[in-house]
Amino acid sequence: MEDEVLFTVNDGIATITLNRPKRKNAINQALLTGLYNKIEYVAIEDDIKAAIITGSEKAFCSGVDLTALEKGENLFNPRGDGKGMVEIFNSCNKPVIGAVNGYAITGGFEIALNCDFLIASENAVFKDTHALVGIHPGWGMSQLLSQAVGRRMAKQISMTCEGISAQKALMCGLVNEVVPFDELMKRTNEIAKMIVNVNQDIMLKMKNLCELGDYKTIEEGLQEEKKGFKNFLAQFEK
Repeated sequence: MEDEVLFTVNDGIATITLNRPKRKNAINQALLTGLYNKIEYVAIEDDIKAAIITGSEKAFCSGVDLTALEKGENLFNPRGDGKGMVEIFNSCNKPVIGAVNGYAITGGFEIALNCDFLIASENAVFKDTHALVGIHPGWGMSQLLSQAVGRRMAKQISMTCEGISAQKALMCGLVNEVVPFDELMKRTNEIAKMIVNVNQDIMLKMKNLCELGDYKTIEEGLQEEKKGFKNFLAQFEK
């Protein structure tokens, strides 16, 4: 039996691959458990500076495996520790890049949204079908999609369940770049290598400051930046 999540590390970059190709990498309890475990490992392993999440073969993730629901698998609390997807991703301070190679549907779309940013292949398609199949969102869709594309576009995507092509995703700010399918991992690794090669302390501070806007006002965020700058300059004072 193949592992539902593959994991490799090269030159400080971890690659997490969702690996249920016969089910288009659909989510079951084992896949969630593997994904959560690997992200937590990235968070604590000092030699890892950045991570990439992608899918095996031609799909990123087709969403919840309905057979897993029928079997009563625990998708709410897959490891029994009370931690969900958003908490797991938020607890990882390392940059996580989504390399979206194909379909990212519903729960798979949510995995992508939890990444820091996305690079998509020309084959990528994003689709929120919660309302179509009658499944309540639980891994961030209702909040993270609005952050990515704005409330009005998010409402259209979620209320119509219409698929979004890679190029449209680029136009509305959902993804950062679109590249040919065969060049996706090469380009994503190039970006990850740039991250690995910068000053890690300042890079992580920039990441954290950028994320303050999720729960603080712009004035509070600017004050945090100002405080950090003051502390930075203090080391040069004579």
